[in-house]
Amino acid sequence: MKISVSAYSFQQYISAGKMSVMDTVKKAHEMGFEAIEFLDMPGSTYEEQVDFAHRLRKEADSYGMTVNAYTIGANLYRATPEENRAEVERLCHQVDIAAILGCAVMRHDACYSLGASGTARSFGLMLPTIADNIRKITAYAATRGVRTCVENHGFVAQDSYRVEQLFNAVAHDNFGLLVDVGNFVCADEDNVTAVSRVAPYAIHVHAKDMYKSADPLPGYGQTRACNYFKGAIIGEGDVNVEKCLKVLHRAGYDGYCSIEFEGSEDCIYGIETGLRNLRGMIQRLG
Repeated sequence: MKISVSAYSFQQYISAGKMSVMDTVKKAHEMGFEAIEFLDMPGSTYEEQVDFAHRLRKEADSYGMTVNAYTIGANLYRATPEENRAEVERLCHQVDIAAILGCAVMRHDACYSLGASGTARSFGLMLPTIADNIRKITAYAATRGVRTCVENHGFVAQDSYRVEQLFNAVAHDNFGLLVDVGNFVCADEDNVTAVSRVAPYAIHVHAKDMYKSADPLPGYGQTRACNYFKGAIIGEGDVNVEKCLKVLHRAGYDGYCSIEFEGSEDCIYGIETGLRNLRGMIQRLG
């Protein structure tokens, strides 16, 4: 397995004005990374996003850095056919940006909500529409040399059995899953068991650790079942990250593991410490 870092890991410094998105390339290189993953391009228009992507790719090339993945938000269950078509078109434009960045993989979300209690649509009812939209996007992405994937993220398409259902429903060779080993906490699943279900479909991996709690604690978010979680440095939280990696390794996964740090510690310290711990875990895989 190869290690990369998500630019999202530097969000603490970016939000504080200590670092820009462009600065993350140099910093990641200085920290010993050979690859970096980016989120939605900044810019209020598509043209501005394209321009930034060209400049970001040039910056990465200057340091010999691979941009290994592009991660964007999406909601592929909309109220009308027109809105669904518009979202598919928007994501196809984002595939073009992934191609500019030189990414082999683009991750997008599936949906964010089932709706209000009493009027909600079940995941099963939404699934045909979501899968059809994803199939159109990934078919286009295949023409650009980019594979697409959905992450276990967003509380709805987050359980391992739901993302497996989604993978089966899309049924396209260019589509896979981004397996975030930490995110299953948010759906109250055992991380290792969940990873073992979806490992065969992984085309990208996020290495993430989390603390778990049954009681509310300062700085903790709430899971779907009203338990609590908080981002942790890899190897210091309650997720058995190393065993998750063993499961992925046994399934034959040999791609990138992108560090995605969401803890409250200084992000540079958190990334550096997590990198040391993750390297040790991967070395022990043999």
